[in-house]
Amino acid sequence: MIMIKQSTAILLLSAVVTLSTVVPAFAADNGTTPPSSSSAILTTGSAPALGTVEIQGGSYFELKNVTMLTEQSGKTVSFTLSVHNTTSTDLLFIDYWVRMRTQSGNQISVRVLPQDKDKNRITPQSVQDISFYASVNETTELSDLVFEVIKWDFSQPNFERKIGEVAVPAGYSVVTPVNESHTINMAGTEVKGSIKKVFMTKNEKNYSPTVVLNMENIGNRTAVVPAYQFLLRTSEGYMYPLDAKSLKDLSINPQIKKEIELTGSVPITVSTEGWQLVIIQNAADLKLNLPIAYFQLPAVSAPDSVDAGTEYHFTNKAGTYTSKLNSFQRLPWEDQDILTANFTLLNQGVEALPIPDLVGYYLLDDNVKVEAKLIKTDKMIGLPKGSEANFQFIGKMPYTYEFSTIKLVLEEKTSDTEKEELLKFAQSSELLNMPYINVGDMYKKAIVGRSASYKVLGVNTYTGDTADVFTVQMEATNLEKRSTDVSKLVAQFKTIDGSVYPAAISEIKNKVGPGGSALLFVSSTLPKTFPTTNMHVMIGEAVTEDKYTEKEAKPDAYVNAAAFWLPNENFTAKDDFEKIDLFPYTLHVGGVNTWLNRDELRLTFDYELTKNLRIESNTEGRKLIFGFEDEKGNKTFTKEFDFKDFDGKSSDSSAAAGAVSSDPAVNDDKIRLGKKEKFRITERDADLIFHLDTLKTYKLSIYDSFQGQKKLLASKKIDWFTTTD
Repeated sequence: MIMIKQSTAILLLSAVVTLSTVVPAFAADNGTTPPSSSSAILTTGSAPALGTVEIQGGSYFELKNVTMLTEQSGKTVSFTLSVHNTTSTDLLFIDYWVRMRTQSGNQISVRVLPQDKDKNRITPQSVQDISFYASVNETTELSDLVFEVIKWDFSQPNFERKIGEVAVPAGYSVVTPVNESHTINMAGTEVKGSIKKVFMTKNEKNYSPTVVLNMENIGNRTAVVPAYQFLLRTSEGYMYPLDAKSLKDLSINPQIKKEIELTGSVPITVSTEGWQLVIIQNAADLKLNLPIAYFQLPAVSAPDSVDAGTEYHFTNKAGTYTSKLNSFQRLPWEDQDILTANFTLLNQGVEALPIPDLVGYYLLDDNVKVEAKLIKTDKMIGLPKGSEANFQFIGKMPYTYEFSTIKLVLEEKTSDTEKEELLKFAQSSELLNMPYINVGDMYKKAIVGRSASYKVLGVNTYTGDTADVFTVQMEATNLEKRSTDVSKLVAQFKTIDGSVYPAAISEIKNKVGPGGSALLFVSSTLPKTFPTTNMHVMIGEAVTEDKYTEKEAKPDAYVNAAAFWLPNENFTAKDDFEKIDLFPYTLHVGGVNTWLNRDELRLTFDYELTKNLRIESNTEGRKLIFGFEDEKGNKTFTKEFDFKDFDGKSSDSSAAAGAVSSDPAVNDDKIRLGKKEKFRITERDADLIFHLDTLKTYKLSIYDSFQGQKKLLASKKIDWFTTTD
């Protein structure tokens, strides 16, 4: 009997160890188990050690790297338990566990990072770091947390014995002070990060900060920098994404320093005091962002040379002109980069002036010359008194070339062979940034004859068997007082690691009236499961030769560029058929019913299709798909409806827009604007009638399809031969 009890106790202990170590460490929030390995090695920071818990033989656990990251739905806590084995035998971590609770006693489940899941045996006289993560609610602070180390002990009622705890002190901070460094462990190699300087420009709506992050490899192996996400955190707790230059495939050799420039946009209404840089790494397999480092940002530095916004005067035979540099930009273009300078000529005199015959070139680091061509972006033939006109100079260079300073040398062509230098505009390389537009914000472009605003409405991924089509819906609004064509644009997607993917833009063929809008589909084909989080889309006005691109001409550059951070995509399909979003259309489906005879299946339903009539759009390549699937596999089919037919006139005269037709004998096979009762989809099937006794339920799904790929919008399980509401 004693032996039976002992065996039972051992089995129970084994079960407890299994359930308490493996399941809490690796179970996902949705109850499923994620892959056993992460797609990338997750890095850790170096937050201060908080305390130790002693175990047998002088060995001990040290708690360190405790950090917290605020997310939309709560907070993520990460920490490291450093296991110090000072004995002459192996130490098995499976005999121990760490628990996390709040000061009030609420228990919080912790999990091991996948890369550390096999770190169980700690050899004698060695140290092993094991990192954990947990999710807590939004009201929990670091100072609320207590970490308990327990040892499994089957002599105890709950099979565990507490051997010590460490609490987070009230004054604990994970933020690296100004002028200090923070060490990051990149797959076993230590890299020291510090903030070199911060630049900032502003306009009437936004600050445009540039943070220069210095990374120094202090290890003895090459460090490959992961695709980190960089955020600017304000004193109010607002988080704004920053774009990293030259992060793609960045590696740092031992004892080498590399600088990473981070740029973004912050509303001018936000305080500039107490800004921080936050570095996080996305653990895709865990569907989690892990905090890596926090840096307090120093005061804004004065750039070496900035002439943007300053007015300068020059005089020629025609009179005196005023010139003002608006911006320098360095933009990606295929396997090159484009250098653009936007400047304004003003006539502040009392008489009209002709536009000079301007030419120019770029000078990099006062030594390397890059030819430039003039683009007249405003529709002006002269400068009346008190007026102004915008111009752009465009040059191209290898995208891999680095420089520190850039100058635009502005000249006037006085004859076929002679030029006269007028002005030099200087800028440092750190400020060659396009404006970054935060999620939900609008970008306005004020150019004579072409004034417009742009705003991202949403993103959609249309999935296929081998590739996905990623799209951004963008609204372009005409700010002119006359009807105009939508400017031809160049668009590109940029990922968090710096990869650039060209994108196509749907062409709007009709003019847009004053105050009217057009829906632009910006799309690119991407590999399956490609991570689209934290991407942004860059747009600019297309240029061919020395003018804006017209009609079917092929762009060779672009100007007036801006980057838009993209909102999170909604992947949740509706479980009803009300207000299905097919922007600029909205679809409502009801009264779904099935009917069957000897050789025909008939699916009928009522629908109402409405449209935002203020939006011009191009629906080429876009389709609405109904998918039918019997639960037993007796019948499966799909039916496609082309968006281009939505605005057409119905062959059923009673089903014109706004009218209702209920005659089942008359069926237009296209879905149109307006209301329709008992719309019919017919499928020929001579065998289905013989499976009548197994026809119980079916699933009806509605998809939005683009370029042959599709996205599920709504799906509902329905009983055969019943009518839904």
